[in-house]
Amino acid sequence: MKVFIINRKRFARYFGVSIVGIGLCALLYFAGFTEMLKSVSVFGNNRVLPIYSVETDKNLVSITFDCAWGAGDIPAILEILKKENVRASFFMVGQWGEKFPDAVRLIAQDGHDVANHGYSHLRMSTIGKEKCRSEIELCNQKLGEISGTKVTLFRPPYGDYNNTVIETCNELGCYPIQWNVDSLDWKKEMSRQAILDRILKRTKPGAIILFHNDTQYTVELLPRIISELKAKGLNFAPVSELIMKENYYIDDQGRQQKR
Repeated sequence: MKVFIINRKRFARYFGVSIVGIGLCALLYFAGFTEMLKSVSVFGNNRVLPIYSVETDKNLVSITFDCAWGAGDIPAILEILKKENVRASFFMVGQWGEKFPDAVRLIAQDGHDVANHGYSHLRMSTIGKEKCRSEIELCNQKLGEISGTKVTLFRPPYGDYNNTVIETCNELGCYPIQWNVDSLDWKKEMSRQAILDRILKRTKPGAIILFHNDTQYTVELLPRIISELKAKGLNFAPVSELIMKENYYIDDQGRQQKR
């Protein structure tokens, strides 16, 4: 068996070199880590957000419906809203509007927002800028022709967006709208009580509530939801009247704030 003997001077030299090497590696590692954090921070700061909710001193909330499937329940929804003296916002797919023009006209006649949900209900973050522009413009055009109103609100299908989508929407003079209270009423496994709990526990002033038409419980639950929110002191306005049109910014939670 060989025995290696290292004298003190050699040991000190090796030890010193090792310490320097470890220090340099640590410095390079943390420098890289810091740059990575900076990159993440910059990415986050550069994210362009739509309006999820609104900071307001009024007890106002907005009810919104995404319309992409059938239209058989639209008269019932409109009747409930009329009885409760509530105006809402209907985000309609352009092709849905072409298929159900009478429903679009009824919505407009009752004073609700006629709003854009994309012409073809595409995942907007997966298409290029020109196609994105076409989806928004064509839907605005079709819904405007049917309803006789100017369409200025846009909600990306599936809530799917990136900077290009929001920037294109802004360039076209539209307000990009999301939601901060989701009923999940489209899910088959959602019970009546689960939908009620989600809405009633989460809705605060400035909230934008998401419903869909052509679902199993929405029409049934809508009168109770409106009644219980009113009992909490909340009032209702369509999104076009809830949001600010100028002198605002959108914070990192998507809440519209006054400058």
